[in-house]
Amino acid sequence: MTEKKTKVKIGDELKWNAFTEHRKVHHHELLSAKEADELGVSVSSVLRERIEVGGAVLPHYHDVAEVIHITKGKVKLLQNGEWKSYKEGDTFLVPKGVVHSVANDDVEPTEQISIFIPVHEGIHNENFTSHMVDVEN
Repeated sequence: MTEKKTKVKIGDELKWNAFTEHRKVHHHELLSAKEADELGVSVSSVLRERIEVGGAVLPHYHDVAEVIHITKGKVKLLQNGEWKSYKEGDTFLVPKGVVHSVANDDVEPTEQISIFIPVHEGIHNENFTSHMVDVEN
């Protein structure tokens, strides 16, 4: 049996990759599908994205659901066919197949975490339980 160990990705060591499909958008992959498999969870990808001034994740849709959490700045979201303004701390829950877009609406780059989650019929999710342990510092 393989021993389970916590892995760490150092933020300063992650390279920003250009999202060529979009305008002035870069990302790091925080969790890949392969890493999700190793953890035993159903996730397609988790990205940290940066949208430069004048940039946008252009209108698109996915074959998965997406949770987008704005971590820095002000953005506009194409939501149900109309643009609405949101800011840092807001979270968008985008169902599979729904057209959406996020655009920088700020004077500096914005950032967000995007979680791409496979959709399965008949899912029944449960809350998690934490089990406390004593560990010396």
